Amino acid sequence: MNVDLATWLLQEAVRTSLWVAAPVLVGALVVGLAISVVQTATQLSDQTLAFVPKIFTVLMIFGLLFPWIMGTLVEFTRRMFEFAAQRGGP
Repeated sequence: MNVDLATWLLQEAVRTSLWVAAPVLVGALVVGLAISVVQTATQLSDQTLAFVPKIFTVLMIFGLLFPWIMGTLVEFTRRMFEFAAQRGGP
C-alpha cells in the first residue's frame, strides 16, 4: 500500500464519519445556542437547562436518522471490501 492509497482511504473514512455525524452535531449546536440565548435573556444559570434538551435532541435526531446512518456506514464498508477484493489482498 502506497502513501496515496492510504491517504485516499483515510479521506474516505473521515468524509463518511463527518457526513454521518453532521446532522446530530448541528442539531445539538442549534438547540444549545437557543438554550443559551434563553438563559442569557432570563439570567438563568442552571446547567441542567442546557444539558437535558441537548441530550434529548441528540437522541431524537439519532433515532430518526438511524436507518440512514446505518445505510451510509454499510455502503462505505461494502465499498471498502470491494476495493480490497479488487486489489487482491490487504
